[in-house]
Amino acid sequence: MGIRKAVTPAALAAVVTAALWMPGAAADPPDPVGDEPIPPLLPVFVPSPSDWEPKYPIPYDQTRNLVTDADINAEREMCQWYNAQYDTLLTQIDRFNIKLISRNGNWDADDLVAHATVVVSNIDQSTGFLAPRTTALTQTRTFAGDNYFPLYQGESFFLMWQHLFNVGNGLRARKPAWFSGPSMQRFKLWGSRIHRSHVCD
Repeated sequence: MGIRKAVTPAALAAVVTAALWMPGAAADPPDPVGDEPIPPLLPVFVPSPSDWEPKYPIPYDQTRNLVTDADINAEREMCQWYNAQYDTLLTQIDRFNIKLISRNGNWDADDLVAHATVVVSNIDQSTGFLAPRTTALTQTRTFAGDNYFPLYQGESFFLMWQHLFNVGNGLRARKPAWFSGPSMQRFKLWGSRIHRSHVCD
């Protein structure tokens, strides 16, 4: 069994210094997300005619007779918006929140107010587009008195819109990132559910 030798502070310092000067040992560059520039305004979204049709997986095949033409038109247009702008808007909100957190929640720092103004404008434009379509969706009551949407993923669009609206209010009021965090997570949750369902394919 070998004899262990104590490592002196001087020897340890020499090893660390040598490692730092080795090629490729430089620290990774800082994450640039905290210095995210102000994003552009999203273009006003205008839906166009398409041959999209809703899906009716089980158990929605049983509520198909309750789905109206208004339901189908609303989800068709919301799917077009989702495919065109959802990911961009989600990224803008996420990156703003990281920037706010990196400034310790100080809304007076740098260009946070100007940045938030653009993001809120994009949220307002999106919720303005979604509002008349989500509220046009048919809602029915079960025998237990619970609401449900006969149209597949109608509920996901409705709740995604509600939580996006809450995120916008939090940013407009200059609240800390944690204030609108729960609504942001639910906005992501329902948006992810729409994506995984392939309803907008």
